[in-house]
Amino acid sequence: MQGYKISSDKNDLDFDVIYSYLSTSYWAAGIPESVLCKALEHSFCFGVYQDSGEQVGFARVVTDKATFAYLADVFILENHRGKGLSKWLVATIIEDPDLQGLRRMMLATRDAHGLYTQYGFSPVENPEILMQIWHPDVYTQPEC
Repeated sequence: MQGYKISSDKNDLDFDVIYSYLSTSYWAAGIPESVLCKALEHSFCFGVYQDSGEQVGFARVVTDKATFAYLADVFILENHRGKGLSKWLVATIIEDPDLQGLRRMMLATRDAHGLYTQYGFSPVENPEILMQIWHPDVYTQPEC
């Protein structure tokens, strides 16, 4: 896409941009910097950058790169939306050579179903087989 690039090189990531967005998002509000740092360290990360090098988008994949992947923390900064960057980012991730042949790729979204269905995501069949341990307020609990 003209004027932008996508990179999976973690050295290119701008932690401040990622933290600023995610710490106020509906899904990760209040995430501690140390938790985000650990999440980035252990994930397959993709950044969207202007040609100037400024980071304007992000996504990460939690994966073993063999059988399973979970797509998380996808965003494009508001002033760069409407240019097809989120579509390009998701397509780049889905087509990445390290993510081919997986048995399952999952994600959770409250409001972007239209984006993800374009790339083959669908509601979970047999959701009764899935279980979870869920702590929705984990970032708002005081640390001991």
